[in-house]
Order: sequence, then structure tokens, then C-alpha cells
Amino acid sequence: MATTLSSDGLDARRKKALYRAWHRGTKEMDFVMGRFADAHIAGLSEADLADFEELLDVSDRELFAWIVGTEEVDPIHDRPVWQAMHAFTHQTK
Repeated sequence: MATTLSSDGLDARRKKALYRAWHRGTKEMDFVMGRFADAHIAGLSEADLADFEELLDVSDRELFAWIVGTEEVDPIHDRPVWQAMHAFTHQTK
């Protein structure tokens, strides 16, 4: 699976984040992060983009545990962009 969003018109930072979202290391997290990025990357504020970039640095194992609820999200990442991604993931199962 790959992005359905054209990166045309995105600044270099957003293009890089979109690429990283779709190339995580596990297909499950590619799907979660990539689909969210496709839907939201263009409209993220600079602060939310920074938070999304921080989430891209979290391991797939840890992110997956947060999404399925087997571990509590690290409070440092419990910000609006995480909450939006979590809600997006659970509404589009």
C-alpha cells in the first residue's frame, strides 16, 4: 500500500513526513500513519506537524500498543495530533 495523496504542492517538510509515514517498517503502522498523513498532512498547523514528526520517531511496537490500547500513550505525545490520529484510526477500521 502506498500514499494516495500527491505530494505536489506540499512543502519539503510535509513531503518528508508523508514519506516517513508510509515507510515505517511494519505494514500495519505504514497503514495507520500513512492514511492519517494522506488525510491530514496538508492541513496540519506547524505545531501539529512538529508533534506528528515526533510521533514518527516513536517505535512501531510502541505506537501499535498505544493504538490498540495495550499500553497507555506516553503523556509527552498525548497532544491534539495524537488524539486526532487515534480517533481517525478507530473510526476507519
